[in-house]
Amino acid sequence: MPDKALRANFGDLLAPGFREIFDANMFAGYPPEFPKIFNVLSSERQYEDDSSVSGLGTVPDKEEGVGITYDSPIQGYNKRYTHTTRALGFRVTREMWEDDLYGKMRKMPKALSRSMSVTVEQDAANVYNRAFNSTYTGGDGICLCSTSHPLTGGGTEQNALSSAADFTDTSLEQALIDIQATTDDRGLVLALRPMKLLVAPSGEWNARKILNSGQDPDSANNAINPAQGALPGGIVVNHYLTDTDAWFILGDTHEVNFFWRRRPAFEQDNDFDTEDAKFKATARWSNGFSEWRGIYGSPGI
Repeated sequence: MPDKALRANFGDLLAPGFREIFDANMFAGYPPEFPKIFNVLSSERQYEDDSSVSGLGTVPDKEEGVGITYDSPIQGYNKRYTHTTRALGFRVTREMWEDDLYGKMRKMPKALSRSMSVTVEQDAANVYNRAFNSTYTGGDGICLCSTSHPLTGGGTEQNALSSAADFTDTSLEQALIDIQATTDDRGLVLALRPMKLLVAPSGEWNARKILNSGQDPDSANNAINPAQGALPGGIVVNHYLTDTDAWFILGDTHEVNFFWRRRPAFEQDNDFDTEDAKFKATARWSNGFSEWRGIYGSPGI
């Protein structure tokens, strides 16, 4: 008899409908945005480790009869992604269910779903929101976008403008020059290919004028627009960027990563004494960057 009474508990009757509402509203509103600016990966471990190793230097001359010069890669830094569990729930009394049924209560799974989806987006966007903040550093001890990333082979490199600037045709030109000049840790030029422009909603209009105009948007001389086609991946607008004039260029390859350890899940249980039904959403993930190359940015002014 006790087993039969527990199965008839109202929470069990609510759960299927609540789950459908939760699933239907996961990432409701704006479509998922973080997959456009992260490498989205899966993990089956407590954490994930990335380790950097330099390449080799340039090839020297070899004199006749003289032995070959040997070089060795240089061990760089490590990056650990430790997955964090996120969870939120709500309780429903039996009396509220009996009196309200699927009126007000029907909105609660949607609210829970929205809370989870916005939390995911905000947490992911914070990697870019903190790109110029020296408190949040990568394995090299420097923030994501900087003019002074140390190279293991000596010297420094940059993935930010020497002087911060808003997104203009002039700052874009300098960014593309800097990206093409980027080297690896041994000073060899890389073939980085800029692909996407990432901006907040307030920067979209200006970005479209600069990148998509057929003629130079800052000239009345009917000159061609050299920025047209410079970023074949187009413009990505992220609604969770907190700096409205910050902008970023993403390359065709980068190491800004998001690991799902456990994707969002909706679960239900009942409290025997209070007769409350309890509902929760949980997920587990981590994010960050293993390497600064492939991202270039400016906080604007």
